[in-house]
Amino acid sequence: MALKITDECINCDVCEPECPNQAIHFGARIFEITSNQCTECVGHFDAPQCVEVCPVACIILDPDCSETPDQLTLKYRHLTQNSQIS
Repeated sequence: MALKITDECINCDVCEPECPNQAIHFGARIFEITSNQCTECVGHFDAPQCVEVCPVACIILDPDCSETPDQLTLKYRHLTQNSQIS
């Protein structure tokens, strides 16, 4: 699953620089996660780094973006191949 940031976000900005896929950005009111770029840090780390650093625990699994570990790995490979080409 991709992750999502809930309304409990305090806009502290500690999550954005931790994302290896640059999936986190400031939205209309709070930080948001672009689901097609989020791999839950699969391929980079053992755990989602944004979740690890969030001081208010407002980053959760997005029930609207259900993905298996294999799908997250494929997404990671696709994202990293595209970044190497650029």
